[in-house]
Amino acid sequence: MFSTVRYFIKTSLAFLIIGILTGLYMSYLKYIERTGYSQELISAHTHLILVGSVMMMIMGVALWFFPRAEKEDKKYSPDLILATYWVMTIGTGARFIFQVIASFHATSWSGYGVAISSALQVIGMILFFYSMWGRIRPVGSQYREAKGEKF
Repeated sequence: MFSTVRYFIKTSLAFLIIGILTGLYMSYLKYIERTGYSQELISAHTHLILVGSVMMMIMGVALWFFPRAEKEDKKYSPDLILATYWVMTIGTGARFIFQVIASFHATSWSGYGVAISSALQVIGMILFFYSMWGRIRPVGSQYREAKGEKF
């Protein structure tokens, strides 16, 4: 397993832990404090788990398991994948932070922060799957072995 795959998977697990702790905090607010929580906190919790944990886990595992890019593949770039990791991590982390802030006190800047960080998440996913497109193919290592490649 190479470094970028580990970054995606370990960051996914970190986001999962933070998401679970956020859910525990929400449970505390609802059932112990009896104060409830805002829609912003629900969204922060949901995006951290679904995008930060599940989506980044899928991206990391896909990067690990999918066949290597063919030599002619101009879309796949390890540098682009690493940049995608950072765009996803920063976008997801920032969205969580801005939505938690907005759950306590919504301001125009927190709204802009949520919108911009959401855009980063979308851009990150598009860049990832653009780069991986050539690796999503019906023929795997058998085809490359038939060409004489050793791995």
